[in-house]
Amino acid sequence: MKFAVASSLLLAGLAAAAPLTEKRMARRAAGSRRSNPAYVPGAFGTELLNITQSTREVEYSENWAGAVLVGTGYTAVSAEFTVPTPSAVGLGIGQFCAAAWVGLDGDTCDTSILQTGVDFCIDDGDVSYDAWYEWYPDYAYDFSGITIQAGDVIKISVVADSKASGVATVENVSRGKTVTHTFLAESDELCEWNAEWIVEDFEEGSSLVNFADFGTVTFTDCEATKDDDTVDTSGAVIMDIEQDETVLTSVTASGSTVIVNILSMSHQQPKVPVRQKASKIENGMHREFVLAAVQFHKLPGTYK
Repeated sequence: MKFAVASSLLLAGLAAAAPLTEKRMARRAAGSRRSNPAYVPGAFGTELLNITQSTREVEYSENWAGAVLVGTGYTAVSAEFTVPTPSAVGLGIGQFCAAAWVGLDGDTCDTSILQTGVDFCIDDGDVSYDAWYEWYPDYAYDFSGITIQAGDVIKISVVADSKASGVATVENVSRGKTVTHTFLAESDELCEWNAEWIVEDFEEGSSLVNFADFGTVTFTDCEATKDDDTVDTSGAVIMDIEQDETVLTSVTASGSTVIVNILSMSHQQPKVPVRQKASKIENGMHREFVLAAVQFHKLPGTYK
């Protein structure tokens, strides 16, 4: 019996650390995996969400769930989280993923993002984890030399040394391993207007991946540097993912903690807009979207 239990645990550990499938390796090698700015629900790739003057308790995005600080002078952001075990949704056929990351810019400044984080995927039963770094609009690149499994405590941080240079760091606290990447003379400069803690439905092969059921991702020790002072999430705008008129996540933030929950299929909320009015000011610096209040009613929902 002890041998059987040990064998089961060993197999579970091997599954958690399984390498990428050949299909996914080929996609990443081709430079097709990318995190993006937040998009308006139902408008991925066409209409960016901008929360410059948000007065709502929650904003909705096609691809971002988490907390976003809006202002000026943000030059660093960091947090810790425990790696979840992803699950497939529905019939469970194919690849399902999500990514937990921290970043600078990407909302009120949508021309660039300095970010780093971890992908967690399940592909036909095979689970994989990948640490990566990215200076959007370039694609994400995987770190080498770091192993990640479910239950590991990960610390992630980015620091902007200037608007065109910075450092991305992923530390596996549980295993005592740290990897870093230094960006130099990037052509798409930061604005330093946002700091964020995000779980994302990221892009692979020019479309969003199937969003995995990750349970809960809890970012702790959330800190950002603003004008050389250390701040927490106070005043951050909460963002939830809405796809196909259904809210898929529930986010809360308080002090140095951001909690991102995936809603179970029975608690996902079809969203009924009362009124929506959008206005744009496009001058290369700024976009504004004013969205009206919304109502909710709870009905059984499914991923699509």
